[in-house]
Amino acid sequence: MSSVYNINKGINKPIEFKGLKAQYIWYLGGGLVVLLIVFAVLYLCSVNMYLCLVVIAIMGTALFVKVYALSNKYGEYGLLKKAAKKGLPHYIRLHSKKIFQWLK
Repeated sequence: MSSVYNINKGINKPIEFKGLKAQYIWYLGGGLVVLLIVFAVLYLCSVNMYLCLVVIAIMGTALFVKVYALSNKYGEYGLLKKAAKKGLPHYIRLHSKKIFQWLK
């Protein structure tokens, strides 16, 4: 007897949409919302419509290229690891060796 239910074989796999992995989908969505707001502001400031479209097209292309480049370079967690690594101190100064004496 065959089952009519589909089995989800993507359990514990990261979300992926057209090559974008994990948090980069949110970065692209947020960037598109910002572009929409920039377009609205330019249009309300009576900037020429064609100039608005050209500016938004250039900024949108740059956004897509940058987000896809980050996704391909760092992967799912690489950008978060890079940001966390910046928060680590470069060195730790100790003026006493007492902390190491109990390690024996």
